[in-house]
Amino acid sequence: MRILLALLVLAVVGVGGWQLLPSQGDKDKTIIVGTTDAVTSLDPAGAYDAGSWALYSNLFQSLLTFEPDGAAPVPDAAKSCAFVGGGLRTYRCELRPGLKFPSGRAMTAEDVKYSFDRVKRIKAAVGPAPLLSTLGSVDSDGMTVTFHLSTPDATFPFKVATGAGVIVDHTRYPLDALRGGDEADGTGPYRMTAYTKNQSAALAPNTAYQGAISGAGRPIELRYYTDGKALDKAWQTKQVEVATRTLTPKVLAGLNPSDPDQRVSESDSSETRNLYFNTRSSSPLHDVRVRRAVAWLVNREQLADTVYDGTVDALYSLVPAGITGHTTAFFDAYPAPSVRKARELLTEAGVSLPLHFTYGYGKGRGAAAEEAVELKRELEASGLFKVDLAGYEWTDFQKRWATGKLDAYAVGWVADYPDPDTFAGPLVGTGSSLNTGYSSKGVDRMITDSQRFADRGQATSDFRTIQQTVAEDVPLIPLWQQKEYVVTTEDVGGGQYLSDGTGVFRLWKLGWI
Repeated sequence: MRILLALLVLAVVGVGGWQLLPSQGDKDKTIIVGTTDAVTSLDPAGAYDAGSWALYSNLFQSLLTFEPDGAAPVPDAAKSCAFVGGGLRTYRCELRPGLKFPSGRAMTAEDVKYSFDRVKRIKAAVGPAPLLSTLGSVDSDGMTVTFHLSTPDATFPFKVATGAGVIVDHTRYPLDALRGGDEADGTGPYRMTAYTKNQSAALAPNTAYQGAISGAGRPIELRYYTDGKALDKAWQTKQVEVATRTLTPKVLAGLNPSDPDQRVSESDSSETRNLYFNTRSSSPLHDVRVRRAVAWLVNREQLADTVYDGTVDALYSLVPAGITGHTTAFFDAYPAPSVRKARELLTEAGVSLPLHFTYGYGKGRGAAAEEAVELKRELEASGLFKVDLAGYEWTDFQKRWATGKLDAYAVGWVADYPDPDTFAGPLVGTGSSLNTGYSSKGVDRMITDSQRFADRGQATSDFRTIQQTVAEDVPLIPLWQQKEYVVTTEDVGGGQYLSDGTGVFRLWKLGWI
């Protein structure tokens, strides 16, 4: 009887398994992925944002990459990488042999050196150069590349694994300027066969790929939507099989994991959103007492509940929950909204009330417009501030904050790698990528000091001090931390692996069931 039952179970499982296997036709069918993220530039030297880097991680290779939920980078275009000598100031990689660009030309260490050199040389206003602040020089010799760091930096391997470390063909990308056009020549797991800015990117598996990824992905079409409502409509009308970053809060709050017609992936994320201030002398928010007054008025809980329908968590510090060194520095300093304390600070600063400033945001970026309205309401309800709202197309928005033309602006931040360092130098270090004008010798010193520790747990004290200082100086105000949501149709699997806190967008994990 046991044998008979076992045979029956095996027969049923066999039939079910056979039904779940994709046919050859399904294997070659394109999976359409919808997102509200935007691509700033197809040239890796010209962008430092989630939408651009999501595309780069599929079209290009870096020497290193991250496996799903990986805490440390692993070789990709490199065969091996390691610090050499003592002091964490010399990092050397041996290139994987046999890598070829779409032109058929073999990749060499010269391409690696060239790629890092041009990022620092071009120093694009919204590019990734700030991430390479500790890189002094690069040497290449055949298949060996050596990085010489200006200060000890245990986090440098993490940075190599990001979009800042993307390797380009030195014969196709100019050294002193960004490459124009709609082509991207990389050695990643996909090749781009068509691209229309702000609309779509067609990706085909790169059969010549060699690296950390095993197995070929499915053909992918990325479709870019202007806002969450447009993405919602595309999802509801079955124009896309995958929707991510970002559906509207109302739709996210209503997702039902037990719905048989869809697959919902919800996971913890280190994505944050901060309100940044222009701290330069020409800004009405230059005085730290004014910025502290704003901190006393912002109600994160209200923001999370009314604008985001509980799909985000209030954040009270620079480093989010789940990352080493996280604290609640802003809650400790400003435990509850207080008009009285805000008024006292503004009176002490001697400014005319209500204080007038402009708040900028990116159109189509999640619920940015609704968020702006709520923050304006919270600040103006005190009678202490008058806020003018201004929404801009994403690329224009980036240029405006990069050139110091905005008084205040809210921007989301997706971790470049799973380490608190990604929330320090790029956000509050001198010359930060968010261009607030903030500079603190103490913060810079602690950032540099934290990078000396190969055991990252030893850097915890430095990051706690950094967060306390930021809460005192207020170059930014943390607003919220978001969960990662990916929704797919019932016949598409792998959505749970698409994105995590490592900054890699794994389109090759998607497949037909």
